[in-house]
Amino acid sequence: MILLFTDFGPAGPYLGQMEAVLRLNAPGVDVIHLVSDAPAPLPAGYLLAALCRQFPEGSVFLSVVDPGVGGDRQALVLEADGRWFVGPGNGLLNTVAAQAESRRWLRIDWRPARLSASFHGRDLFAPVAARIAKRDFGWEHQAIDGPDVTAWPADRASIVYFDHYGNALTGLRYRSEFAERVLRVNDRQVPHADVFCAVEAGAAFWYRNSLDLVEVAVNRGRADQALDLAIGDSVVFEP
Repeated sequence: MILLFTDFGPAGPYLGQMEAVLRLNAPGVDVIHLVSDAPAPLPAGYLLAALCRQFPEGSVFLSVVDPGVGGDRQALVLEADGRWFVGPGNGLLNTVAAQAESRRWLRIDWRPARLSASFHGRDLFAPVAARIAKRDFGWEHQAIDGPDVTAWPADRASIVYFDHYGNALTGLRYRSEFAERVLRVNDRQVPHADVFCAVEAGAAFWYRNSLDLVEVAVNRGRADQALDLAIGDSVVFEP
């Protein structure tokens, strides 16, 4: 399957154009819209790393969060723990690589006859993702060392994404030592709860979400508004 992870938004022509290329070049392969409202590349990478663990080896993630399209960033393929990621070399794929037990990088040297300077997702990354999904590696590429992720933080103690309900996902993977500790967010102390109904309506809390990330929420409310949160706001567990 091919999974789309983008910042294109659900409206407009961009997702449709990219999906059309995938279906033309890899007929019969399932195409799934995983995320279409990803934040900037660095925080988005932590969301991508958390989501990809749900999918089997062989899955292909067409990952296009590319504000520097047309610039000098590389076009990359990452194979990490048997899953494939196609996208720009702007840090988006680094967290996946840092969390993986095995990784290898390929630089995409192939270029199509038509390459828009502003839509590499459609013209460059989508055709390559389609060919990988068919296990066709006949396009021009070069194995490279790739970004050095030895010092890349595998977890990020900040907010990386807001869902439709205003819940704030962090880049922290849950660990047992976090249990029952208080989380400080924007100088607010946020206690732990296992589920929404364990706290009163309007109360803020943090919990272990379905992706095994630390998430901040408000029961029957919006954490983004109630706590005045933004992408990049730091979070810290109190001793």
